[in-house]
Amino acid sequence: MAKEIKTEILINATPEKVWSILTSFDNYPNWNPFIKLIKGEVKVGNKIKVNIQPPNSKAMTFKPRVLAFETNKELRWLGHLLFTGLFDGEHKFELIDNGNGTITFKQSEKFKGIFIGLLNLENTKNGFEAMNEKLKEIAERK
Repeated sequence: MAKEIKTEILINATPEKVWSILTSFDNYPNWNPFIKLIKGEVKVGNKIKVNIQPPNSKAMTFKPRVLAFETNKELRWLGHLLFTGLFDGEHKFELIDNGNGTITFKQSEKFKGIFIGLLNLENTKNGFEAMNEKLKEIAERK
């Protein structure tokens, strides 16, 4: 059994501009309402430290492994609760160049594991959407 959250937003900016904001991890505490911290060398195969705080929820810190890091296109990681198989989440940021000075920013996560039935994704989806809106605001303002 699996569950998935998918969100997307149209941003009036180039992929380069949005990618620059998205990958300036040191600035996350200043603007990002959902992901409060990303630490470590974000490179395929590396483990990083991520702290999230969905609206109306407690903050959570985990150490996912980076699965994809393609400039101006995709960042994806896989995290686990305690160990693989209990509760796993594959998080993905995707930038799609619409070829007209806009991009479609997609943020999604696929959840799997034996504890998946206990998961309420509403707060997490709200966190994704809040982050998407703020990313749009910043990218279109600069």
